[in-house]
Amino acid sequence: MDVVKVLYVTQEIFPYLPESEVSTISRELPQAIQEQGREIRTFMPKYGCINERRNQLHEVIRLSGMNLIIDETDHQLIIKVASIQSARMQVYFIDNDDYFRRKFVVKDENGNEFEDNDDRAVFFARGVLETVKKLRWSPDIIHCHGWMSAIVPVYVKKAYNEDPFFANSKIIYSVYDDEYKNPFGSRLADKMKMEGILKDDLKSVLESGSFENLTKLAIDYSDGVIQGSNVVNSNVVEYTKKSQKMFLPYQSPEKYVLSCNEFYDQVLGR
Repeated sequence: MDVVKVLYVTQEIFPYLPESEVSTISRELPQAIQEQGREIRTFMPKYGCINERRNQLHEVIRLSGMNLIIDETDHQLIIKVASIQSARMQVYFIDNDDYFRRKFVVKDENGNEFEDNDDRAVFFARGVLETVKKLRWSPDIIHCHGWMSAIVPVYVKKAYNEDPFFANSKIIYSVYDDEYKNPFGSRLADKMKMEGILKDDLKSVLESGSFENLTKLAIDYSDGVIQGSNVVNSNVVEYTKKSQKMFLPYQSPEKYVLSCNEFYDQVLGR
């Protein structure tokens, strides 16, 4: 049987960002899954607060340089990489001067959410998928963590569904208690449009790009859903159960890796 390939797309990883539920799981899960004999790749945004020298990031020239058009404007895709030596794990970073140079993650120094977080999420999603294609690596599972990765499922299932690198990929979306408060603007659906995506495919976010609506969009195009936090938006949990998607309820830290590994096999039909 071929080795299962798992792509992790996450909004934060410890130690590059402070410890949190998302950053800790995104640090420990890929290592544990790799130790189970599966092949992994891990991606996160390269926020400006990440110290490149201390964390030994360097640009991967052969992967960088592509321009992605977001909202009718060109934005250069820059790819950097670093290693967590103790885990024998590489992390790829999606970078761009317009979106990720500022020295904060998703809020400014006064706690105000950035108005272009929707553009940043679109750029991040497309940047990951284009880079995976350049790596010529075809994931069996794409496991998305946090709302910054929520656009990936619809892109894989609609815009990249005929691409040989993603045609057979299964999507798992982990839902966390990481809600943003200010809904993305009404133009989110327009910014997300790509060849292969129809307006009807984005109906969840046509009226409002709220956290709840964006999460429902991710669930619509996922093959499996994991409740990553003990308490998450109750409407999202109810929506997941009604969707009849494969669902893994919240797991305690000591059970999480084993349960997640088994859930991968369930989603793959093994």
